[in-house]
Amino acid sequence: MKFVDEAKISVEAGRGGNGCVSFRREKFVPKGGPDGGDGGDGGSVNLIGNKKLGTLYDLKVRPHYKAGRGLHGKGKKMHGKIGKDVSIQVPLGIVVVEEETVVGEILEDKQKLIVAKGGTGGRGNYRFAGPSNQSPRYAEEGTVGEKKRLKIILKLISDIGIVGLPNVGKSTLLKNITSARPKIGAYPFTTLNPNLGVLRSTVKSIIIADMPGIIEGAHHGKGLGLQFLRHIERTNLLLLLIDLSAPQPLHQYDCLLNEFKQYDATLLKKPRAVVFNKIDLLSEIPRYNLEEKVFYISALTGDGIDELTRYINA
Repeated sequence: MKFVDEAKISVEAGRGGNGCVSFRREKFVPKGGPDGGDGGDGGSVNLIGNKKLGTLYDLKVRPHYKAGRGLHGKGKKMHGKIGKDVSIQVPLGIVVVEEETVVGEILEDKQKLIVAKGGTGGRGNYRFAGPSNQSPRYAEEGTVGEKKRLKIILKLISDIGIVGLPNVGKSTLLKNITSARPKIGAYPFTTLNPNLGVLRSTVKSIIIADMPGIIEGAHHGKGLGLQFLRHIERTNLLLLLIDLSAPQPLHQYDCLLNEFKQYDATLLKKPRAVVFNKIDLLSEIPRYNLEEKVFYISALTGDGIDELTRYINA
């Protein structure tokens, strides 16, 4: 299924049913009182978290959702039937936005978020009966359900994010340390969508995301731009993957940190490590003294992978 991380949808909750005006009419009951029932509440539109989903593709192809309306009340104090809710399955990590205001987010499986609340059913005339008005001949109308235009943004939830410029070996590394099988090719921007893999140990399972490559100016939307940067906001640890065989490896390092700073400076506070890749292409390996934990590996041959895996599992 195609990866989609942003979608716009229209949601409309159901209208509440009207209350009923009715009077009790039975044999041998000459003065029956009011017995008009309440209208049913309108159905709501809900988003439900589903851990098995990883894309907003379904919302992209079906952007309109409408819940059922409540039925009108009837005589004999019979309440109208409640309108049917509409529940939309969504992946974990979504943020719901209405006119630049965050409505809510879904981070857990089966978590429910009401995005459009159904209208309230009107009260029947028996509700208004009292000593001063024993035969009310009026009832309430049901209220209109909420109607909204929403933007749904997916921010992947992963324990570790592998980030780097195009063609530095992110997908190859992910394939080497997890069960993921991303498509890999020898050209820039091989990864156009984030890939997820799971590193399993005897203690825990760690979700690792291979993020699309960025370029200078990504925070302005260049290259894959914001589509990439939003997905690292929820990672617990960042692995900065650097191509050690490039003419100026540290330029890649500086570029990544600058893009983080320009997009959201809080990303610089996330724990991170630097992984120099492609040592198999060098006869002599240069060593760099950085503030982060540093690893030297070959994602292709597996050299240095064990040490990196132990660090991730720690």
